[in-house]
Amino acid sequence: MEEFRRTYSRLCKESGAEPQETVLQQMHQLPQGRLDLATQSLTVDTCRALGKLLQKEALLTELVLSDCMLSEEGAVLLLQGLCVNTIVRFLDLKGNNLRASGAEALAKLLRQNKSIQSLTLEWNSLGTWEEAFAAFCGALAANGALRQLDLRNNQISHKGAEELALALKSNTSLQQLDFPPDLRWNHIGLLGGRALVNCLPSNRTLWKLELAGNSIPGDILRAVEQAMDHNQDRQTAFRESQARAHVLSKEVRHLREEKSKQFLDLMETIDRQREEMVRSSKASAARVGQLQEALNERHSIINALKAKLQMAEAALALSEQKAQDLGELLATTEQEQRSLAQRQAKEHRLEQQEAAERESKLLRDLSAANEKNLLLQNQVDELERKVKSQQDQLFLTRQELTNTAAELKMRAVQAEERLELEKKRSRQSLEDAEHLRFKEVEHMTRHLEESERAMQERVQRLEAVRLSLEEQRLAHLEEKLRLLAQARDEAQSACLQQKQVVADAQARASQLGRQVEGLRRRLEELQQELSNKDQEKAAEVTRVRLELQEQNGRLQAELTAQEALKEKAAALERQLKVIASDHREALLDRESENASLREKLRLKQAEIARIRDEEAQRASFLQNAVLAYVQGSPLRTLSPQK
Repeated sequence: MEEFRRTYSRLCKESGAEPQETVLQQMHQLPQGRLDLATQSLTVDTCRALGKLLQKEALLTELVLSDCMLSEEGAVLLLQGLCVNTIVRFLDLKGNNLRASGAEALAKLLRQNKSIQSLTLEWNSLGTWEEAFAAFCGALAANGALRQLDLRNNQISHKGAEELALALKSNTSLQQLDFPPDLRWNHIGLLGGRALVNCLPSNRTLWKLELAGNSIPGDILRAVEQAMDHNQDRQTAFRESQARAHVLSKEVRHLREEKSKQFLDLMETIDRQREEMVRSSKASAARVGQLQEALNERHSIINALKAKLQMAEAALALSEQKAQDLGELLATTEQEQRSLAQRQAKEHRLEQQEAAERESKLLRDLSAANEKNLLLQNQVDELERKVKSQQDQLFLTRQELTNTAAELKMRAVQAEERLELEKKRSRQSLEDAEHLRFKEVEHMTRHLEESERAMQERVQRLEAVRLSLEEQRLAHLEEKLRLLAQARDEAQSACLQQKQVVADAQARASQLGRQVEGLRRRLEELQQELSNKDQEKAAEVTRVRLELQEQNGRLQAELTAQEALKEKAAALERQLKVIASDHREALLDRESENASLREKLRLKQAEIARIRDEEAQRASFLQNAVLAYVQGSPLRTLSPQK
C-alpha cells in the first residue's frame, strides 16, 4: 500500500496538482486489497490521478467511493481508468449524483470491463436522463461478469424499467445472479412493473427482485413474487437432482472400488495358490525323482482320463445344445400359436361367419402343434435319459453346478426384492408429486374463480351506480319540466289577463326550451361517457382474464419441465441400476470361474496325494523285498564264521 501512495503522489505532481492529505491518510490506514474513500470530497485532479493509477494497479479488489461528491468530469475520469482494469471486483458509487455523462461512462465501463462483479449505484440520478439510462441498460445486457447490482433511489421511470427489462431478457450473467438487482424507491409505476413482469418468464434463475416504494399495484408485486417463488422452486429442484446424481455417482464409484478390491484379493489368492502349487511340484519332483517311470505311467493314465472327461463334456454340451434347440422350437411354435390366435381374433371381428371355420382350422393347427410338442417332448425325454446316463460320471461337477445355481437364484430373488422396493419407492414419490401438482392446480383454479367473481361484483356495482345516476338525472329533468309547464300555464293565464306582456312570455318560453335542449344534450353526453366506461371495464376484465390464462399456461409448462426433469432422473437411476446389475453379473461370473478353478486345483491335489501314497507303498514294498532278499542270501549265512 506504501507503493500505491507513492505512485498516487507522483501522478498528482505530474499533473501539476498537490495530493489530497485525506486521501493519503486513508491509503495509509486501509487493509491490503481494499481502498475505502467514502465521504471524501475528491477533486478532478485526484480523480484523474486515481484513474491513471487504476489502469495499472494489480492489488486492489474493492473500491469504495460512496458519498464522495464526484463531479461529472471526475466520475468520467475514474470510470475510464477502470475500463482496462482486470482486478477490481467490487465498486461502490453510492450517493454521487451521477447523471447523463456518468451513465454513459458506466455504460462504457460495463461494455469493456469483464472483472467487476458487484456494482452499487444507490442514491444517484441515472433514471432522469432516459437516453443515457437506455445506453446503460444496453451495456448491462452485453455484460457477462456482473453478479450484484444496486439501483435504489435512482429516479427510474417506467421507460427506464422497460429498458432494464430488455437487459434482463438478453443478459446471460444476470440470469445467473447470486444477488439480484435492487430497484426499491424509484418511480417505476404500473407500466414499468408490467414490463418487468413480462421479462421474468424468460429469466428462469433470478430468485429475488425488490420493488418496494415504486408505486406498483399489488397484483403486479404478487406476480413478481410468484415468478420468484417458481424460480426458487426450480433452483431447489435442480440442486436436489444434482445432489441425487452426485450421491449415486459416489455409490457407483464406491461399488467399483469394492469390486476392484475383491477382484485384486481374489487374484492374489490365486497367485499364492499357484506359488504353493509350484513349490509343492518342485518338492515332489525332488522326492520322487527315482520313481519317474511310475509317475509317467500315472500321467498317461491321467491323460486318458482327461480325454474321456473331455469327451463326456463334449457329449454333455451337445445334449444341452440339442435341448436348447428343442426349446427354441417350442418357443417358435408358441409364437406361431400366438400369431394364429391374434389373426383369429381380428378375422372374428371382421367376418363372424368365416371365424368359425378359421377357428376350427386353428384348432387343428393347434392340435398338430401339440402333437409336434409331444414328439419333441419325447425326444427331449430320450435325450434326458441319455444325459442322465452320462451324468453319473460327472456327479461331483453337477453337484457344484446345482449349488452355484441355487446361490444365483437366491441372489436373483434378493435382487428382485430390492427392485420391487425401489419400484415402490419411485411409485410413492411419483404419487406424492402428482398429489402436489393437483393441489397447486386446484389452488390456481380457486384463485382464478375468486378473481373472476370479484370482477363480476365490481361490474355489478358499477352498473348499479350507473343506473342510480340515470334515475337521479331523469327525476331532476322531470322536475324541471314540471316547473316549466307550471310557468307556461301561469304565462298563458297572465297573457289572457294582460295582452301587453305576451311577447316577453314567449321569449322566456323559447329560452326555457333552449335550456331543456341543452340539458338533453348533456344527458346524451353523460350516457355516452357511461357506455365508454363500460367498454373500458369490459376490456380490462378481458385483459385480466388473458393474463391469468397466460400465467396458467406458464405454470403448466413449468410443470411439464419438472416432469421431464423427473423422467431424466428416473432414466439416470435406471442406467445406474443396469450398470450395477452388469457389475454384479460380472462378479458372479468371476466367482463361478474362481470356484471352478478351486475345484480343479482340489482334484489335482487329491490326485497328486494319491499318486504319492501309491509310490510310497511301492517303495516300502521294494525295501521289504530287498531286505528279504538280503536276509535270505548265502552271504548272510557265512558272515558269523568270519
